Amino acid sequence: MNVSICTISFRHALVSIDQLADWAKAHHVDGIELWAPHARHLLATPSYNGDWLKKHGLIVPMVSDYFPLYEEWNTLIEAAKQASLLLTRWNTNHIRTFAGTKGSKETTKAERAYLVKRLACLCDYFFDKGHYVLVETHPHTLCDTVPSTLQLVAEVDHPGLAINFDVLHVWESGADVNGAFKQLQPHIRHLHVKNIRSPEDLDVFAPENVYAAAGSREGMARLFNGCVDYESFLSANQLDGVNVSLEWFGNDPFHVLEQDLQQLMKWKTVPM
Repeated sequence: MNVSICTISFRHALVSIDQLADWAKAHHVDGIELWAPHARHLLATPSYNGDWLKKHGLIVPMVSDYFPLYEEWNTLIEAAKQASLLLTRWNTNHIRTFAGTKGSKETTKAERAYLVKRLACLCDYFFDKGHYVLVETHPHTLCDTVPSTLQLVAEVDHPGLAINFDVLHVWESGADVNGAFKQLQPHIRHLHVKNIRSPEDLDVFAPENVYAAAGSREGMARLFNGCVDYESFLSANQLDGVNVSLEWFGNDPFHVLEQDLQQLMKWKTVPM
């Protein structure tokens, strides 16, 4: 298991990429997952790139982006071009996005067919460059349940499509996370891990709250102190060589990440 931290944990903090790289190296993590807005901001400083990060003993396992799947084709392809530049610059081949903005039950057949076509076109564009498009298991998308996620993979039918398996959101869907992981494992190329205090607190991860600087962080839990049983998940599943990003959206990110990493690192079996 290769463990990374996420720059999105510091979306409301005044922290430089130098500080994050030094901290990550000191805490023996393998990489830093870049939030696309941060990666775009760093374009202004060419010396920050994958080769620079490699000198710290770190990689970028994935860039997390949001493609405008409903926009005009020219807008979408321009976003893809910009994202491809980020992947090349940071020596990574994984770009994360969401499969729409509506849940599978709320999406009409025509809307689903449209999104499938758009995702297939994105996969064509990126796969030609050796890159993979990872759709995240997430509520209010076509990947909000295991059956819909499997259906989407079959519909897009492209070797360049993969899954970012968000353990909490799979649990949120009502699925057994261990069973879901085994079902989706052939398509999984990355994992997000985070936790919640109780099901009643899940709204804390709603985009309008989690991205707001003044949003509530009440109910966000440390990785091994929440509803999802990560000890069971990590024990039950083969994660050798799998890229896993520790997502923390709450306050005091350095402190919380340090505490969670101390426990998560016990499960590492394969070094970079």
